[in-house]
Amino acid sequence: MSTPVSLPAAAPRSLLDAVRERVRYLHYCLRTEQAYVHWIRAFVRFHGMRHSRAMGKPEVEAFLTWLSNERGVSVATHRQALAAVLFLYQQVLGQQLPWMQGIGRPQRKPRLPAVLSASEVAAVLARLDGTHGVLVRLLYGTGMRITEALQLRVKDVEFDRRVIVVRSGKGGKDRVVMLPATLAPGLREQVQHARVLWEADARAGRGGVQMPDALERKYPRAGSSWAWFWVFPQAEHSVCPRTGVERRHHLFDQTFQRAFKRAVHAAGIERPATPHTLRHSFATHLLQSGTDIRTVQELLGHSDVSTTMIYTDVLKVAAGGTRSPLDALAAGITGPHPKTETSVYSMH
Repeated sequence: MSTPVSLPAAAPRSLLDAVRERVRYLHYCLRTEQAYVHWIRAFVRFHGMRHSRAMGKPEVEAFLTWLSNERGVSVATHRQALAAVLFLYQQVLGQQLPWMQGIGRPQRKPRLPAVLSASEVAAVLARLDGTHGVLVRLLYGTGMRITEALQLRVKDVEFDRRVIVVRSGKGGKDRVVMLPATLAPGLREQVQHARVLWEADARAGRGGVQMPDALERKYPRAGSSWAWFWVFPQAEHSVCPRTGVERRHHLFDQTFQRAFKRAVHAAGIERPATPHTLRHSFATHLLQSGTDIRTVQELLGHSDVSTTMIYTDVLKVAAGGTRSPLDALAAGITGPHPKTETSVYSMH
């Protein structure tokens, strides 16, 4: 009679390790993982390290009330913290309790996007060169999100067709955007710069970049190929926070954000602007030039045209979209105001 083999006992997991494991199982991005871990840790600490199973609706509401009243967080931050705590109970602890539906959720109020004028964009572009100069022109010229641009692979830039394929954008969707003709030379130069780093890694036996999902196991050599290399690689290698593997990652967004902030200040722009402002400016300027809203919706990757419609609100008053009665009075016009041509942007 054979003796049963005893398997080694699994190491006990901490609550936050269980959160990380569940987030990765559901294929959430690294930023979502970091945000959820942060808020769940804050929630547990707020209640004196009590076990989450021993707490419920009163404790969740007390934590959220503290965030709103004492910390003064925004609606978006409030909703993110709530989503993290509900993720803990529903996805990690496996609890589907009635009180979860009764938690108050603050509603986002629609806000107009910050938009730079064409001259302001030009002033910012003039103050960024090199890799950052290519990146800033890519963001404004295509409407891509900064994370989409930084994660761009060589294989997804098609110079002959003058298109760029955006992989796994928001919501996990792919889309195609234009490759501006004026950007092509600079982007080619950036790709050549990236190839120098790729060849150096190959010679040193350190080739290989992060691959999405399970492709690294399915195609073990693909990560070392030129096609999958980053268009905007880091100058140095770094350790992946999820796997602990040291490899060449793409540029960090914080590095570009700091450079962009300095360029905005040097351009004399007093209004706050971030790299995402370039995406807003891209959409607004396209609509202003007569591009139909459905095309803009597809270029931005919006699921619903109502999301894209927010840019038409900017155009209703921008650049003389609607004439003020004060201007009419100053011009000596006392009759009905001339009809403003805003039909291009109207959905009525």
